[in-house]
Amino acid sequence: MVNISIIFRILGSLLFLESSFMAICFAMAVSYEEDDMMAFLISIILTTISGLVLKYLGRKSDNNLGRRDAYLLVTLTWIIFSILGMLPYVTGGYIPNITNAFFETISGFTTTGCSILDNVENLPHGILFWRSLTQWIGGLGIVFFTIAILPSMVGGSVKVFSAEATGPIKSKMHPRLSTSAKWIWSIYIALTIGCMTAFDFFGMDVFDSINYAMTTTATGGFSLHNNSTSFFQSAAIDYTSIIFQFLSGINFLLLYSSIFKFRVSNLLNDSEFRLYLTIIIFSTAWIMYLLIDSNGYDWEHALRSSLFQVISFITTTGLVNDDPARWPHITWIILGILMFIGGCGGSTSGGFKCIRLSMVLTILKNEFRHILHPNAVLPIKLNGQSIPSSKIPSLLAFLTALILMGVVTATIMIASGVDTINSIVISLSCMSNVGPSLANDIGPSMSWNSLPDITKWCCSFLMLMGRLEIIGVLVIFTRGFWKDS
Repeated sequence: MVNISIIFRILGSLLFLESSFMAICFAMAVSYEEDDMMAFLISIILTTISGLVLKYLGRKSDNNLGRRDAYLLVTLTWIIFSILGMLPYVTGGYIPNITNAFFETISGFTTTGCSILDNVENLPHGILFWRSLTQWIGGLGIVFFTIAILPSMVGGSVKVFSAEATGPIKSKMHPRLSTSAKWIWSIYIALTIGCMTAFDFFGMDVFDSINYAMTTTATGGFSLHNNSTSFFQSAAIDYTSIIFQFLSGINFLLLYSSIFKFRVSNLLNDSEFRLYLTIIIFSTAWIMYLLIDSNGYDWEHALRSSLFQVISFITTTGLVNDDPARWPHITWIILGILMFIGGCGGSTSGGFKCIRLSMVLTILKNEFRHILHPNAVLPIKLNGQSIPSSKIPSLLAFLTALILMGVVTATIMIASGVDTINSIVISLSCMSNVGPSLANDIGPSMSWNSLPDITKWCCSFLMLMGRLEIIGVLVIFTRGFWKDS
């Protein structure tokens, strides 16, 4: 049976954390003396009151968090954070429509990056910083962030980590999860600071560099300008963004062991990383050739544009330095496939994940061998280690659920008046947490505001399921989840 008391208690504590983040934005609003101060003040008060109410309701709970509790806690955390996170937009009148405000907020927390705002450049600094901060918090996970800084706040943290972490196989962790969380967050913070410093060095002002660093390392893609990073027209900024998007798409524990422990061979010997790198090189070379041959780009422009978009789409960041809608149509297919694949497990990127693709390719290779050698025992191996057979049904279930949810959402969109191609591409964009779409009416640097409200709610739900890897959300809607036994 679900232990609702402990869920209330932990949720209440987490809401205090959210109000603290809002307080940072309030301080920024005060420093810039803009009209978003009252919006953040009201939001902080309402969020704190909500936290107090939930803490009171869960005051008699024990610290025994079960597996069902963990999945429900994680899903409710992301939903409630998004509901309260939209308050600065609504109370300040920047996004008065509830549907649009929730869409924008959950797009931030899930690091999807699609936006209903037609002109972000008109927003005050505090609101812009809140948009970026939601993506940075959501990059590694809201609850995982808490485990890193306040491990005692979340009981049963290993179960919570399993419910929120990405990828089918969790990397070898330190016996104390909070220690591993600190390692991972140290990498995340180091990447963010490094990215911010580089952006500042190459010409961004301090505010821009902080915001773009947060959304780049979170592979989120929210921008402070309507034209994304193409606004700067700077090759140095483009290449900096390429490097940090690429690094953020790698498993963070692998990055830790490779960089902080000076074991670069770990990176080069990892089968998932090799597949990730191979896909990027092959896709970039193909698109680069097409841009030179069909669009008349010079080699440097073609290399920078193709490499930027390939890494942006495979890491599901969604930043743009060009307009792929003007590229040859075959490039849309390539980028669409990259959107689906995504980066590495244990990174901030979304999508199917390279580790799952590696498993699928190994299964396919083994099936060919079984045709020739029916009695052969062919284990599935990654990095020389056999994958437990129990992971195979989970892999197939995830792939099936991913495709079905995409088809269902696309069908609802078509029924609501969105054309077929756009519906399919938008569904793929949301469930992979990419954001920018290759659709005709909703291009990489355009607003999603034109979509019907029912479509926006479907997209919001799909973004949440994409970030929490679908099965963890859908299991809550099964009858077995709520049974006592």
